[in-house]
Amino acid sequence: MRYWLMKSEPGEVSIDDALAAPNQTVAWTGVRNYQARNFMRDAMSVGDGVLFYHSSCAEPGIAGLAEVASTPYPDETQFDPVSPYFDPKATRETPRWMLVDVHILHKTHLLPLSDLRQTPELADMLVLQKGSRLSITPVTVDEWKFICKKLLKK
Repeated sequence: MRYWLMKSEPGEVSIDDALAAPNQTVAWTGVRNYQARNFMRDAMSVGDGVLFYHSSCAEPGIAGLAEVASTPYPDETQFDPVSPYFDPKATRETPRWMLVDVHILHKTHLLPLSDLRQTPELADMLVLQKGSRLSITPVTVDEWKFICKKLLKK
């Protein structure tokens, strides 16, 4: 089992939107970074843990716990000319962008980015590294356990 931090802009899909979705599961559409795509395509497995992170908002941070709920499959938005995620080079025969479904397990109190930055146990966390802008990053077992304990104790 692996662990991941997956960023979502609340204006696009918030934890509340995901909770309201059928089966509390959403397709993780719109990833247009090759490294993040490769994590979904090559490294994620059903059941992997996910820190659901709100980004590009007034108070970014971890908003809940989730799990990978599907194997990777083509992101349909790449084929839709009216989608902001349309990719004219993508074809159904050779899709460029993949996604996984994410199932929400728990909405938690927000664990803000500012708190993450002030926590010595998380100093090496990839999302906290200077210049890190990836929407999907691996999380170590120790980071996962520490964050889960913090999120689920309140």
